[in-house]
Amino acid sequence: MPVSLLGAAEIRRLAADLDVTPTKKLGQNFVVDANTVRKIVQAARVTASDRVVEIGPGLGSLTLAILETGASVVAVEIDHRLAERLPATAVAHDVPEGRLTVIDADALRVDALPGEPEVLVANLPYNVSVPVLLHFLETFPYLRRGVVMVQAEVGERLAAPPGSKVYGAPSVKAAWYGSWRLAGTVSRQVFWPVPNVDSVLVAFDRDADPRGTEEHRLRTFEIVDAAFQQRRKMLRQALAGVLGGTAAEASARLEAAGVDPTLRGEQLTVEDYARIAAV
Repeated sequence: MPVSLLGAAEIRRLAADLDVTPTKKLGQNFVVDANTVRKIVQAARVTASDRVVEIGPGLGSLTLAILETGASVVAVEIDHRLAERLPATAVAHDVPEGRLTVIDADALRVDALPGEPEVLVANLPYNVSVPVLLHFLETFPYLRRGVVMVQAEVGERLAAPPGSKVYGAPSVKAAWYGSWRLAGTVSRQVFWPVPNVDSVLVAFDRDADPRGTEEHRLRTFEIVDAAFQQRRKMLRQALAGVLGGTAAEASARLEAAGVDPTLRGEQLTVEDYARIAAV
């Protein structure tokens, strides 16, 4: 039998059975619309041959939509009640044995995934979305692509180009790993409870080759953090503390990297920052 999806009534019933009251802290706005979870899966280009890691499956609406394609899923869930219930929900919806693995853990502490999944799919709350994404990209180099649903502010920042108003440290750090793009909007009305913010889908494709070593990445991110702590200052001032201790020394190093010392941090690409870190 094909895998069936959760409906709105069943989601509310499951939440009642588990005594789950959706909380802002855990970002528990559950998706109750089948078309939306299928839209997310389609945006992630999930096929039957894929191994997928899902972060924050909740009650399983998106999980079942992924499994509906024939893919296998490793689901990472921080809420013990939800993690314990998810396998039974999968069985009740005709998921074949062995296709779903549930890890009951905080995604920020996960350092191993069975089967080395190559696709990431997630519905992430505002307060942890960027740290979780960067942790997974740093820790699991076999992740090749993915789609995450996040608050619009977060998604727009992740996909922002240099020079735009929302371009920031998360934009640069995400770009270290590959390319990012907005992949669709999500209506507030598909969530229970209905949130008071807009959501978007943001997709990424990891670069075929690593941009640099771990040491180079750490140095680059240090420089990025310094640049965006003082957004409106010229680079020679903002980076003095991490490039020699003085504005003059920072200017010399920036020029050696081919970067104008009078620019501001929000004007630089990830390639610019990587060159600075290599000097």
